[in-house]
Amino acid sequence: MRPRPYVWTASQEKEATEIQTAVTDPGQLDAYRVILFNDDVHTFDEVIVQIIRATGCSRSKAEQHTWEVHTRGRSMVYSGPLPRCLQVSSILEEIDLRTEIQTA
Repeated sequence: MRPRPYVWTASQEKEATEIQTAVTDPGQLDAYRVILFNDDVHTFDEVIVQIIRATGCSRSKAEQHTWEVHTRGRSMVYSGPLPRCLQVSSILEEIDLRTEIQTA
């Protein structure tokens, strides 16, 4: 018995195109990250509160980021789609924190 040939249908083609678009669309990938840099101006509490406001993370996570910024000079506080990274960065910069958006 011979195997039946594989038949490519239009619905499969549409589905494949949608998957490819989702994979290649940078707005859909977590291809961006917000880096927060250390400074000598802000207190730990100011930075913790601002990270929570910007990212919606827990206080514990914000404290970890703040400690990493203090000891290593930087911390990746958020990764996600570019529009959200721009929003997070903007909120952090409201109190003059220094940020950078990088591609992953």
